[in-house]
Amino acid sequence: MRHSGGFLSFIGLALGAMVVGWAHVSMGGDLRVFVQPEALVVVFGGTAAALLVSYPASALRSAVTGVLELNVRHAVSLEALVPAFIGYARTARRHGLVAVERDIDRLGDGFLARALSLSVTGLPAQVVREALDIDARVLAEREEERAQVLEAAAGYAPTLGIVGAVLGLMRVMQHFSNSAGLGSGIAAAFVATVFGVGAANLVFLPLATRLRARARQEALRRELVIDGVLALRDGASPGVLEERLAGYLNLSRPAQMAEVA
Repeated sequence: MRHSGGFLSFIGLALGAMVVGWAHVSMGGDLRVFVQPEALVVVFGGTAAALLVSYPASALRSAVTGVLELNVRHAVSLEALVPAFIGYARTARRHGLVAVERDIDRLGDGFLARALSLSVTGLPAQVVREALDIDARVLAEREEERAQVLEAAAGYAPTLGIVGAVLGLMRVMQHFSNSAGLGSGIAAAFVATVFGVGAANLVFLPLATRLRARARQEALRRELVIDGVLALRDGASPGVLEERLAGYLNLSRPAQMAEVA
């Protein structure tokens, strides 16, 4: 189910393109008018150039990475975290909290590994919470920046589509004396506008929305990790820890349903 979001995103994008194409053909248009590499270059090349001016390369790379990882779950899911922490609590009760440290290297989750590492250092609980809160805040800022990059692209693309339309009209006006091809030339000039508006509303804004939804889920997961680690450090029993963390699963279900949809 987690990976169905990517399939549904592809279906949604294809459906949007089909609706636009169907509307164009039903009004007597020709789909071949959209085959304009110049319009694509102006819209997408111009958007890329504007993003390069607006953001450092690290932010752009992070945004691309975030989009590519939308359907990849590197971190432990919320459903798996609660049983994992119950297991850690049992291990800590039998062999001490240091025994939990053996699982750190095979977790594959950087934030969870750091949280467990801090829990066995003997630092005061307040210091552990502050350190983890700072890490969580930094990660949340990075995830927010990824969404902002996509939203900026959604703002640039329609404007550059208008630029492409103006360039096309300028070309038409240069051959104004040839009235036979005037109508088709003007129609072709506005293809860049369609590309710009379509890219903004079918690609960039939906991706930004998905990145924000993923960021909210990750923020909730990190909160669960912090509470779970502090409970382990306080010597909470498996039953107490389960009750303490169960509420996170109820909070996560609406977000998961929205992400699948």
